Amino acid sequence: MTISQATPALSTSPDELEDLDRRHLIHPLLSGGSTDRCVIVRGKGSTVWDARGNELLDMTGAGNWLAQVGHGRVELGEVMAEQVGRLSYFTSFSEFSNDQSIQLAKRLSTLAPEGFNRVLYTSGGSEAVDMAIKAVRLYHSRRGEPDRTWIISRQMGYHGSTYGGGSATGFDFVHHGVGPTLPHVRKVSPPFPFHPEMYGGEPITDFLVRELEQTIEEIGPGRVAAMIGEPVMGGGGVVEPPPDYWPRVREVLSRHGILLIADEVVTGYGRTGSWFASPERGMAPDVITTAKGITSGYAPLGAALMRDEIGDVVGGGDGFLHGFTYCGHPVGCAVALANLDIIEKEGLVPRSLLIGKWLRQGLAPAAELPAVGEVRVTGATVGIELVANRTTREPMPPPVASSVVKELQQAHGVIARAYGPVVVMAPPLVLEEGEAARAAEATVEVLSRLGTDGTLNS
Repeated sequence: MTISQATPALSTSPDELEDLDRRHLIHPLLSGGSTDRCVIVRGKGSTVWDARGNELLDMTGAGNWLAQVGHGRVELGEVMAEQVGRLSYFTSFSEFSNDQSIQLAKRLSTLAPEGFNRVLYTSGGSEAVDMAIKAVRLYHSRRGEPDRTWIISRQMGYHGSTYGGGSATGFDFVHHGVGPTLPHVRKVSPPFPFHPEMYGGEPITDFLVRELEQTIEEIGPGRVAAMIGEPVMGGGGVVEPPPDYWPRVREVLSRHGILLIADEVVTGYGRTGSWFASPERGMAPDVITTAKGITSGYAPLGAALMRDEIGDVVGGGDGFLHGFTYCGHPVGCAVALANLDIIEKEGLVPRSLLIGKWLRQGLAPAAELPAVGEVRVTGATVGIELVANRTTREPMPPPVASSVVKELQQAHGVIARAYGPVVVMAPPLVLEEGEAARAAEATVEVLSRLGTDGTLNS
C-alpha cells in the first residue's frame, strides 16, 4: 500500500488515536471484543488514507452507500463555509423557514416522480422512515380512518435503527436485548430470486402476492396504513426483485386503500442508475424516504418526499406535530443543492451504470468460484453471495464474508463491507475504470482462496 506524502502530520500519533478510540467510542455494528481500528483522516475521489498513511480504495461509498461525488470536494466545503457565514442555523418550526431549504424542496420536486411536491426534512434516513410512518398514519386518521395504524414491511429489508425504522427492519438480530419494538408492524417474505426454495416451488411473485393478500386479510384491510420496501434491497445483499413484483404489489395495496412507502435511502440520487429507483420498477409510491446521496455525506440530511395528496393532508389541519431540531438545516440544504448540481453536471447518474458494467465484467470470474453462489450488480452496487454448497445454495456463516472483507483491506487495500453471507460494494460514482478493475481483481484473488468450508487459504 502507498503512503501519501500529502497526508498532513497528525497532532496525535496513530497508536494514541486508536487507543483513545477504544477507550472512549462505542462503535455501531462492532463486536465489543474487537480491538481492530482503522482511523480515516483524509479522502480524495474514491481513495481514503488512514492515520498510518495507508492508501485505501473506498468501494463502500464512505462505508455507508453514499459519497456519490467522491471524497475531498473542496467546492462543497466552500459552500458550507459561505452558508455558515451567512446563516448557520435557524429553526424551521412553525412559520419559520430559510431560503436554502425552500430551494432544495423545489429542486427535489423536479427530480422526484411527477406529483411529489411536498417535503419533510430530517437529519438522516432512519428519521425519514420514522417520519413517514407517522405521516401515513396521520393521513388516514385525518381522512376518517384512525384504525389504519399497521405497517407491513419485509424480512431482510433494512429501514434504519431508530425504534420506528428499526421495528420495520427485517433482521431479528437488531432487535435483541432492546425490549419491545413498535407495535402494529407485520413482516412478509422478501423477493429473493437466488433462493427459490423459500417459495415452495411456486412462482416467486405469485407466492408473495398471495402471502401479502393473506396478511392484509388477517390484519384487516381497514387497519393497514402502509407497506414499506426498498426498490432494491440493500442490506439484504443487493437483491433486485422480479420485474412483475412491485407492479403487482402496488395493485394489491391500491385495491385496499393502503399506501406505499419507497425506502430510497440507499437507491436514491443515482446509486442504481436513475435519480430514484422506484418509478422504473413500477412501485408508484406515495412517500419516498431519502438521505445518504442527497449530500454525498458532506452533511447529515434526510427527507421524506410526499405525493401532493398526502402532503396536503399531513401539512393541513392542525399541522404535523412532529419535527427534529435540524429539520431543514440551512447548511445541510445548501450542501445538498451543490451536491445535486455536481451529480447532474458530471453525469454521475448514468455513470453509475457504466461503473456497474466495469464491475460486472471484472467480477465475472468470481461467479465460477466454488464458494460464490451469485454475483449481483445493480447500478454501481454489488452483492457477492458466498455459499457453502453451490447446488443447495446454502449460505456461508456471516463471519466468512467478514473474513473476506478483512483480507481485501489488509492484502489489497480495498475496502468492502460484509452483510451476512454477502460481500457488498457501493463505491463513489466518480470511481475510475482502473479503480474498478483493481477492486474486481483483488476480489477475485481473495475469493479464489476461499474454500466451501469457509477457510481462507493463504
